[in-house]
Amino acid sequence: MATIAISANTSWYLYNFRKNTILALIEHGYQVLAIAPKDEYSLKLSELGCEFIPINIDQGGTNPVRDIHTFYNFYQIYKVRNINVALNFTPKNNIYSTLAAAFNCTKSINNIAGLGVLFINESITSKIARFLYKISQSKASKLFFQNEEDRKLFLEKKITTNVPTDRLPGSGVDLSRFTLTPAPDDNKVIFLLIARMLYDKGIQQYVDAARTLKHKYGDNVELCLLGFLDVNNPSAVSSKDMNSWGAEGIINYLGVSDNVEQVIAKADCMVLPSYYREGVPKSLLEAGAMGKPIVTTDNVGCRETVDDGINGYLCEPRSSVSLTEKLELIINMTHQQRLDMGQRSRLKIQNEFDEKIVIQKYLDAIEECIAQE
Repeated sequence: MATIAISANTSWYLYNFRKNTILALIEHGYQVLAIAPKDEYSLKLSELGCEFIPINIDQGGTNPVRDIHTFYNFYQIYKVRNINVALNFTPKNNIYSTLAAAFNCTKSINNIAGLGVLFINESITSKIARFLYKISQSKASKLFFQNEEDRKLFLEKKITTNVPTDRLPGSGVDLSRFTLTPAPDDNKVIFLLIARMLYDKGIQQYVDAARTLKHKYGDNVELCLLGFLDVNNPSAVSSKDMNSWGAEGIINYLGVSDNVEQVIAKADCMVLPSYYREGVPKSLLEAGAMGKPIVTTDNVGCRETVDDGINGYLCEPRSSVSLTEKLELIINMTHQQRLDMGQRSRLKIQNEFDEKIVIQKYLDAIEECIAQE
């Protein structure tokens, strides 16, 4: 029985984004090791039928000593366990797990799920990260990208020149879980933004739009936020800011949820004004699968989810005015027009972003790696 390791920077990520991949691997007869920091989702991973191995990863930090320790922990795992292939997700896992696996003759398949701020700014930290990517990704057996622009960038910057690459339709979406669910016709237009609460995700532009729209439309509109607050990231939204927006009456912060489909069901439109280098945002795929119109930025990763004017609208990155204009188009539609636009979202997701496509590509890539041993 071949052993497959699957690693990410949180157990939450593996459970919420890769649960069906893990189940498919187990169903195909592989022994699966889930490697991630321990959190409240670690037990749920074990309950899926895989073995959980804890590791310390400072996901948003830049302390080199901690990162060296992470690399060493990965190295010890690969040295002790007879792992055939490692599937890596999230940046530090792509780097340190790949390097550790290479030292132990273990093959790696990496998922480049958006490049975040690494290719936006020219800080010392970003330059070091790009250098580490260049060293580590050349040792992988295959690289999956979630959008074509990121793949071209890797090739142009010569971050990888000798490793096979392929394009995935984002993380895909489970169409049996996220089903077509029309919003209620209650004379209120509910907008929803699901993401980690980072300003890079366009949170400030969303708040600016909310302030304008609430002033104009009052209780006929509601702008909601769902996602982790006070995360370990320089762009993090603070609890103080969130409480201030709530007190002002312009934002309804919903916290976090393991049942996002129940929250999405109530929404009339999904919004993500991100100027972060996204892969393909999971929240947009899930909302599209449930038949929601989408308003997002004409930005890497985001634009893949919208045919402008067909199943939603694209706004300018970093522009509160542009975002407000697009949200107002949604507000001024009839309820049936919003439902019709949402049905076109469902069709687009069905045709282009079914999670089964992603899982099959992983199964094929694993078989290729094992055949080369």
